[in-house]
Amino acid sequence: DTGGTLARAANALMEKGAKKVYACCTHPVLSGRAVEVLTSSPIEELIVTDTIPLREEARNCNRIKVLSVARLLATAIQNIHRDESVSSLFV
Repeated sequence: DTGGTLARAANALMEKGAKKVYACCTHPVLSGRAVEVLTSSPIEELIVTDTIPLREEARNCNRIKVLSVARLLATAIQNIHRDESVSSLFV
């Protein structure tokens, strides 16, 4: 939500010798000062999905990469509608 735990985890990894830290989250709420906290952390890139809209500040942040889940959700809905398995979508 605010990025504090993620930033602290990245700092701990760097202190233990990590050369780079990448992070990901499914639903990037990124409230309050989250973008500022994350950009001042050692996180190289935060990979998020488009399951919720990003605030403008997050959309303009070059460290945040958004991956679309549209095709995955569309296929899941289609398979459910056709009474087909969705298991293969999550392997």
